[in-house]
Amino acid sequence: MNKRNLALLTILLTYFLIVFGGYVASSNSGMGCGPEWPMCNGEIVPSLKGATLIEYLHRVIGALLGGLSLLLFFQILRSKLGFMARIVSFTMLGLLTVQVLLGAVVVVRDLPSIIITIHLLIAMLFMGCLIWIWRYPYLDGAQQVNQIHLRVQKSIMFHLNIVLGLTLLTLGFGAFIKHETYGLACGWLGCRQSIFPGTTPELFQSIHRGLAVVTALYLLFVTYYAFSKKWGRALRRRMLLCAFTVLLQLVIGAMVIITKLDLPWAVFHLAIATALFAFVMEARVYAGNLSIKTGPAFKPKVEEHGQRGSF
Repeated sequence: MNKRNLALLTILLTYFLIVFGGYVASSNSGMGCGPEWPMCNGEIVPSLKGATLIEYLHRVIGALLGGLSLLLFFQILRSKLGFMARIVSFTMLGLLTVQVLLGAVVVVRDLPSIIITIHLLIAMLFMGCLIWIWRYPYLDGAQQVNQIHLRVQKSIMFHLNIVLGLTLLTLGFGAFIKHETYGLACGWLGCRQSIFPGTTPELFQSIHRGLAVVTALYLLFVTYYAFSKKWGRALRRRMLLCAFTVLLQLVIGAMVIITKLDLPWAVFHLAIATALFAFVMEARVYAGNLSIKTGPAFKPKVEEHGQRGSF
């Protein structure tokens, strides 16, 4: 398997693990192995049933992901890739290490909300590194020939960086609210008889909801901006996908409240949010890797292997 396909496989497994982790939490299976790590109820392979099966499967998938990530890391090190590709691969490995340690802390300390929130955010950053590696133009000797003016590229990356930041903030507040059991502090539109929050749970829920709305509105604005400024067909398609995903996420978020945190809707909510982050990240990486036009007379030039790779 070449490095690009391996990176894609690792991304897909990371996505599945994040969503499955949401299922573990929503089904109250997080302590299925007891307060032990890496052992599970005192055994390497415990009796696999109920919450223990769910939590143990989550750990097995995590171990498989760790193995694939290490394989990808060593393949990149053996390749003559650019400096930035190596930096990102080391960052990926560092985030993986922190993620494993935090996973142990989550279990041993009996699921503290703030650690679980950080655990999720690091998983997102880890997936972001994998997406960068997957889209690196020279990963398997491919060459980048698409072109864009520097001013346009900077504008695109500026807006998408803001969207990424808003998405991470929304995800972080959502994870904290879930594990603090603040999910039903407010209705799907207002808090009790008022639009304004009156308690701490209502405040956190309102902030999460406000961030979700701001993220959606800003992403819709960026999508409109992409078409009005003619960013290019590939980028416009990516922005349409992101816009559709964020609108779907708002609908799913409302359904989570209406169904009183029904398990399938709660897991679907995390799945769409994770997909949104991945889509925006991929669009941002794609834009960052475009070749730069230096003027009207610019002729496409194939760059040397391993030189270019914008983060």
